[in-house]
Amino acid sequence: MSRVIQRIGVLTSGGDAPGMNAALRAVVRKGIYHGLKVYGISRGYEGLIHGEIQEMSIGSVADIVLRGGTMLKTARSAEMMTPEGQQKALDQLHKHQIDALVVIGGDGSFRGAQTLTKGIQIVGIPGTIDNDIPGTDLTIGFDTATNTVIDAVSKIRDTATSHERTFIVEVMGRDCGNIALQAGIACGAETILVPEIPFDLDEICDKLKRGHQRGKNHSIIIISEGAGSAYKIGEELRSRSGFETRITILGHLQRGGNPSALDAVIAAAMGGKAVEIILANETNRMTAYVNQEVISRPLEAAYGERPPFNRELYDLANQLSI
Repeated sequence: MSRVIQRIGVLTSGGDAPGMNAALRAVVRKGIYHGLKVYGISRGYEGLIHGEIQEMSIGSVADIVLRGGTMLKTARSAEMMTPEGQQKALDQLHKHQIDALVVIGGDGSFRGAQTLTKGIQIVGIPGTIDNDIPGTDLTIGFDTATNTVIDAVSKIRDTATSHERTFIVEVMGRDCGNIALQAGIACGAETILVPEIPFDLDEICDKLKRGHQRGKNHSIIIISEGAGSAYKIGEELRSRSGFETRITILGHLQRGGNPSALDAVIAAAMGGKAVEIILANETNRMTAYVNQEVISRPLEAAYGERPPFNRELYDLANQLSI
């Protein structure tokens, strides 16, 4: 017999991403629409362990749909990685009579949620700017982060042109070059360096020299942080080519800002879908954006093999920047 769901909890975990607030708002308001009590858990699993739980209302999520970051805050929790910490978290959920938990975050956050499945329904909403979670075409925050990079590179190109310099722009992506690739091809970067594909500094120098010979007096190189040190690569390129180089590391700038329309819409749809999954008495599920539709998938899909890096798009970027 299906269990009657009365109370659900929601938390954000891991790195913040634009659109998390839009997803949170959707979970709260759709849950209340269906007669549920919704509890917000502050500071991720760390807050859950310490009982930082409060009931949400329709008004508590007013005006957050286009606000960056996460109003619930987020934190890393070493204690949650221990059996003792997991039991404390579970005890808090039982204490507040929470029947189901929605976790907005990445695959690490999802793994944490799966340690709480004793009597608790679990639904994950993929939120990370790296777009590196298998099982979904897009994660919340990726589109906004990419557009943030494009805006920054547009400004950098103005000064690169004025001073006739080569600018190296480092973007986030320790293990995944999706931001670098998408932003690089969108803004016409001369070179894109990603962790997935080896590169040759001599070939990059040759490209810079060919451009200079045909009258090009500036270049933009976008490097994903996992591909190597922007400072070391910049010094090597300066030494080998003789061209003046400057380094810009965008860092956490990419995590902030209002979500794009795409991220806000996907986040709202995922938040709504998460509540529907709970009401259907399903557990260990995740929301996913596939073929421009938000669907439900097994949570294990987030731990599968990541889709192969888009080599075709990467090759096109190189062909367009000859």
